[in-house]
Amino acid sequence: MPELPEVETTRAGIEPHLVDRTITAVTVRENRLRWPVSPELSQMATGQTIVSVERRAKYLLIGLRRGFVMIHLGMSGSLRILAQETAPQRHDHFDMMLDSGVILRYRDPRRFGSIFWLDQLSHRLLDQLGPEPLGEDFDGTTLFKASRGKARNVKTLIMDAGVVVGVGNIYANEALYLAGIRPTQPAGKITIKRYHRLADAIKSVLEKAIAAGGTSLRDFLKEDGKPGYFRHALKVYDRAGEPCLGCHKPLSSVRITGRATVFCKRCQR
Repeated sequence: MPELPEVETTRAGIEPHLVDRTITAVTVRENRLRWPVSPELSQMATGQTIVSVERRAKYLLIGLRRGFVMIHLGMSGSLRILAQETAPQRHDHFDMMLDSGVILRYRDPRRFGSIFWLDQLSHRLLDQLGPEPLGEDFDGTTLFKASRGKARNVKTLIMDAGVVVGVGNIYANEALYLAGIRPTQPAGKITIKRYHRLADAIKSVLEKAIAAGGTSLRDFLKEDGKPGYFRHALKVYDRAGEPCLGCHKPLSSVRITGRATVFCKRCQR
């Protein structure tokens, strides 16, 4: 699933092609995504000028002079900038045509993504989100306060979008390894000093992943169709049984909320 770095990479890639361009047409070939594509989107967006392309958590927010188009990439979605004459393929469900002669095309083989029209920047999927991990209002104190009295493990805590947004499975594995914290540790028993270390690790891992263009594991491609390269820097994710890069002992694996979680028994405590 595309996580925050992949979504931010996509945002940065499509922004120069979209801002100050006018939408000349919208084509919806398949509206049965995770939720139906907003039926009013085509009528409301066509003819409007795009003024911004922002990200909130894993949602892309294309701001128009009136209203917003909110896109989530789901598990296998991607956005591409293409020439308007580019013929759509089987899983190309949505086109936004621009006056520059290009289209923003949404592709999603599994159809777990979503596309909504918003009259204003408020939606049930946005309203309960926690702080951005790269923002000034997120630090170890944020995690420490959210963890008090919690018996659940620390990996589950940092993957809770109500606590901090955008920390998915890949980057939770990597951040916990960098911070030296075992994923199964009860969140309520971790000290504020270790949470400050974990918050710094989350920021570091995400920033490096964004700089590398994200991680391509199965479906993710950038807006130009090229893969991200952070997969080459992964230290634990998807490396169960391989040597730890720190102590060289085999990495262990456990399933947390149905997801494979790889860690080092010696380096993470």
